Amino acid sequence: MHLESRDGRLASGTLEVELHQTSAGTCAGPGGPEPEGPAASKFRPLQGAGGADPLSPCPSGTVGQSCWAPARQDFGSFFMKGRPQSPAPQSFSSRSKDLCFTENTPLLRNASQEKGSPCILGYHPEFIAAEESWETSSAEWERRYLLSREVAGSGTSASSEKGELVDSTHVRLHLPKLRRCVRWLKVTGLFVFVVLCSILFSLYPDQGKFWQLLAVSPLESYSVNLSSHADSTLLQVDLAGALVASRPSRPGREEHVVVEVTQADAPGSRRRRPQQVAYNWTIFLNPRRNERSVVSRTFEVLSREAVSISIRASLQQTQAVPLLMAHQYLPASVEAQVTIAAAILAGVYVLIIFEIVHRTLAAMLGSLAALAALAVIGDRPSLTEVVEWIDFETLALLFGMMILVAIFSETGFFDYCAVKAYRLSRGRVWAMIIMLCLIAAVLSAFLDNVTTMLLFTPVTIRLCEVLNLDPRQVLIAEVIFTNIGGAATAIGDPPNVIIVSNQELRKMGLDFAGFTAHMFLGIGLVLLVSFPLLRLLYWNRKLYNKEPSDIVELKHEIHVWRLTAQRISPASREETAVRGLLLGKVLALEHLLDRRLRTFHRQISQEDKNWETNIQELQKKHRISDRILLAKCLMVLGFVIFTFFLNSFVPGIHLDLGWIAILGAIWLLILADIHDFEIILHRVEWATLLFFAALFVLMEALAHLHLIEYVGEQTALLIKMVPEDRRLAAAIVLVVWVSALASSLIDNIPFTATMIPVLLNLSQDPEVSLPTPPLMYALALGACLGGNGTLIGASANVVCAGIAEQHGYGFSFMEFFRLGFPMMVVSCTIGMCYLLVAHVVVGWN
Repeated sequence: MHLESRDGRLASGTLEVELHQTSAGTCAGPGGPEPEGPAASKFRPLQGAGGADPLSPCPSGTVGQSCWAPARQDFGSFFMKGRPQSPAPQSFSSRSKDLCFTENTPLLRNASQEKGSPCILGYHPEFIAAEESWETSSAEWERRYLLSREVAGSGTSASSEKGELVDSTHVRLHLPKLRRCVRWLKVTGLFVFVVLCSILFSLYPDQGKFWQLLAVSPLESYSVNLSSHADSTLLQVDLAGALVASRPSRPGREEHVVVEVTQADAPGSRRRRPQQVAYNWTIFLNPRRNERSVVSRTFEVLSREAVSISIRASLQQTQAVPLLMAHQYLPASVEAQVTIAAAILAGVYVLIIFEIVHRTLAAMLGSLAALAALAVIGDRPSLTEVVEWIDFETLALLFGMMILVAIFSETGFFDYCAVKAYRLSRGRVWAMIIMLCLIAAVLSAFLDNVTTMLLFTPVTIRLCEVLNLDPRQVLIAEVIFTNIGGAATAIGDPPNVIIVSNQELRKMGLDFAGFTAHMFLGIGLVLLVSFPLLRLLYWNRKLYNKEPSDIVELKHEIHVWRLTAQRISPASREETAVRGLLLGKVLALEHLLDRRLRTFHRQISQEDKNWETNIQELQKKHRISDRILLAKCLMVLGFVIFTFFLNSFVPGIHLDLGWIAILGAIWLLILADIHDFEIILHRVEWATLLFFAALFVLMEALAHLHLIEYVGEQTALLIKMVPEDRRLAAAIVLVVWVSALASSLIDNIPFTATMIPVLLNLSQDPEVSLPTPPLMYALALGACLGGNGTLIGASANVVCAGIAEQHGYGFSFMEFFRLGFPMMVVSCTIGMCYLLVAHVVVGWN
């Protein structure tokens, strides 16, 4: 292979790729040999009705030349006349020569053996339209093609047919222009939005928090007078020290600090008292004085007069307690901030639902908008704070498990598991799907949901490819049951872990065993109803692919080749040449696909009758490829999963889940003796990791805008409005559905962390007098099962969608919503009924 440039310039020259043949002519036209000459060394233009058939093995006039590569050769010789930016697309314009390809890849070897090595015209307008630099040539080709059809049909069609053809021609000619117009409006609108947010974010500097060190005791309090701000409506006070956000289980016996915020009367006021206490804020002290936490509260500024803050302590001893205090004025009210936060969240969902941009970019745009809103209201965070908002433990868990799965997939173990699952189901598709969903639910009860889907998704995809099933439908069902099964135990889902880890709840008797016993019974009932509901939702859906397996594999191969070509950056001449070769192969495969679709007329049966014969064929094709590497992978993965269990029960292991996954990945990289590390990194779902990082920033920014706190407070107000004899039932119903709907829209981790102190204070309010455990079970059920409502409602959903997209089987927001939301509604209804019977009727409190 060599590169030539005309006039010494690659930009305006012709990129020529030649594969020299040592044998004589390999392909002759139907008319026999033709005289040698210049015409015999080049590809001829496409002939009309009397010319050669473009789908014949070789066009006439190519005697003595090789139409494409020999057998087992990936690419062939073709000419590409380039533009300065992209030499490959110009070769497929109307002025370029026709291309001639022969396909003999492993996936398509059977078709190649049937009809020899066909020479295929290398053009497909749908693919070229996807490239921005090809829009002109695509529109020109389509215009000429439609006009040629109109001219050809003018002599044989009736006048009415001519009119219909002209009308359809005009409609099809306007479609590319409409698409370009919509795309231009989308890009312009998003760019203006990003520029506006960037300007707003840069105009307001990071004020920073000025912490004041103070000490309070029963004998000495602290007071400070703050200057007034004319444009401020809120005062935010932050305290740092040995504090806890929630009320203790035995109020009255615990040490606490009381913050009094008072505001002076306006000058000339006729009131007798010079000051009036506006707010009292009680913060309880942590018995462990070495633990430090930060608590914050926002107070409404009633007037433009000065504000006074007084802090006093109620301690069992006279020893002083050190604290740090910071304050700042905010110009926007709580209602305005909540409205802004709701608008930002709605905008992110619009971008994701209608697939205007990729979900990762949508989360990044939402984070930028939320940060700009915080800057405008005067609460702009620093870069260090924004980085601290990201949950790096979750990202480390994802990254480490992705490395493990990437190496694991090289052993052929996933193909082997797919064949075994097919054998166990005895060719019955629904038996296999229910078995996969049940195993996923059981594993997710003891493993993290993300880990379960990282292990299950590749196996499911290979199994569906073997059985000619649509992997999207099976993956959605699996991830739904993964979220359901994760709610059964205290370690299966992050909200459950947060609830069980709370010290105040542990003092009330909400331990690991009791929590698991309550949740396991409820989730068992949910599973019993969910399996028939899944079958009902899939009643009229075709789980089998509509095309035969060879067409499905060909489509998947085209997608993989296209992704490979797009990931090559044309930084050098060699990379440009390789990218052009890959694009040419994509075009050849697309025309081969078009030929096969024309000849396809058979239907796929709903059940495989010859499963025993297929099992024998599959066992020959799908075997363990590297047993030594498989043994190493099983050893490391088994140790990682075992350490996950120990981390939940043995307090002596000071390793989080992220550290365990990272260490396991390093161990396996050493044992597998990986030299080409970039290949492994290409298997990592970087888009998924970036999505989670942006989502963490977005959710924390929305929490700073008081969205989550506002939802919790409004829920508590609704519960207080219910009569006392029905209050517990109303509280369970409200907490379940508010948690489920909120977890469908926002991340359930910050929502659960915010709702725990709200529900604790509500249950310990003397005017309410509600038992705490039923509220916590309702919160756990709603937060875990609500993740099935939308695609971004749970971390496992996003991970599954990312892996499926990398394999060429990505599913959209609406595809998940059509199945996930009904499952969420029914499962939450069953869980709510279980809690009402257990805690209201039976009184299991």
